Amino acid sequence: MALVMLRSPHFTLNLVCGDIIEDYWTIRQMNQKRFRRKRGVVLTSEGLARFQEAKSDAEFEENSGKRYTLEDLSNRTGLAIDTLMKVFHKDKVDKQTLHCCFRSFNLVLEESDYYHPQEVEESNSTQVPLNHKPEFPEGQVPLDSIFYVEQPLIESECYKAILQPGALLRIKAPRRMGKTSLMARILHQATKSNYRSVPLSLQYAERGVFQNLDKFLQWFCASVGLGLQLPNEIEHYWDDLFGSKISCKIYFEKHLLARTEQPLVLGLDDVDQLFQYPELADEFFGLLRTWHEEAKNRDIWKRLRLVVVHSTEVYIPLSVNKSPFNVGIPIEMPPFTNEQVQDLAKRHGLDFSEQQVEQLIALVGGNAYLVRVALYHIWRKEVTLEQLLGKSFSSAIEIYRDHLQQQSWNLQQYPELVRAFNKVITTSKPVELDLVQAFKLQSMGLVYLQGNQARPSCQLYTQYFRHL
Repeated sequence: MALVMLRSPHFTLNLVCGDIIEDYWTIRQMNQKRFRRKRGVVLTSEGLARFQEAKSDAEFEENSGKRYTLEDLSNRTGLAIDTLMKVFHKDKVDKQTLHCCFRSFNLVLEESDYYHPQEVEESNSTQVPLNHKPEFPEGQVPLDSIFYVEQPLIESECYKAILQPGALLRIKAPRRMGKTSLMARILHQATKSNYRSVPLSLQYAERGVFQNLDKFLQWFCASVGLGLQLPNEIEHYWDDLFGSKISCKIYFEKHLLARTEQPLVLGLDDVDQLFQYPELADEFFGLLRTWHEEAKNRDIWKRLRLVVVHSTEVYIPLSVNKSPFNVGIPIEMPPFTNEQVQDLAKRHGLDFSEQQVEQLIALVGGNAYLVRVALYHIWRKEVTLEQLLGKSFSSAIEIYRDHLQQQSWNLQQYPELVRAFNKVITTSKPVELDLVQAFKLQSMGLVYLQGNQARPSCQLYTQYFRHL
């Protein structure tokens, strides 16, 4: 048995056996690697949200609402563009880098804004820090989420427009394309400007509310008042002699708008619920149009700003002079671009080639929800991108099964839509459809329209519904 003595200025260590010496050096190298790994820091989700909010405020106040480019940020922070990309993509950087970023927007870097990554085993996969782990996408993307995909030009236009007296924004896109998330950010931006804001989805209204105008307008007024935390005083302002529309107008003037000098931003989501009730829709939308026009002449109505969100084109007849859908600023939510999908993949810790991104977009059509579902399951290692893109589509159909079944159920409620969509997915060329059918299919995200000619929105829907 060999006896080996290792000496150093600090200690003498007796080791027996040459293999123990090898273990010693292995452990020492591991410790050195561990030390090297812990040198960098990464922004927490809270830190990134603080930084992005300060950046957004500066863009709004100092840059006319326009987003800062990476070159702008490089000039402002004194950091290289590559370094800034690491900050935004949650890669490790030195602590001084974060100090520079925060200082450039008058922020002080707090301990809660960053963390030292824990030691991770070397592997072929990229791991996402615990506080950056994606959640399954459903509903509105939280305001502080690092997985929200910004639409800089659209958001900048909305943020500027909502500050105008009597503003009316109309946001249109198929379901699950990010409309509600955008509306939430518009209302949040307005709140930071010391405005009051109330989001109201017509999905919350029970079916009986839509049976007559009087009941619907009372529900509408009470719901807005609830959002403003004001007492329900409808019985004091509602007058059968004047009728429900004038009573509603008086309630806003004397109770809702009069209680504060601040502007009120009212976000109306899912307004296409009313399209099923043409007479009610005609009266209510006419009322909104009247209020928008009133803002040109009366100060009290200048305080009201409207954000109207809907999934489909208006397919009910509305008077040109009564419709709010031909005034104000129209906002359309486009599908994700290649660059946006690539960026979102990186936020999930995934590295895709340009070709892979193009194939994923072809599969799901750039639909915001469908893209995020794919990235979520890939991140969880429940499926690979190659499996999703396989010719059989079996893996893709599996991760989207609940969504596809819901889409199928929605279609089955309208046999004429089933027949129309079957024409679209069994023909290689765009198909001309009845306008109402085309709009309804578009609202479900199943087709893209050019005029009233429709084509499938993505390979996923085509393959699934062809084989039902």
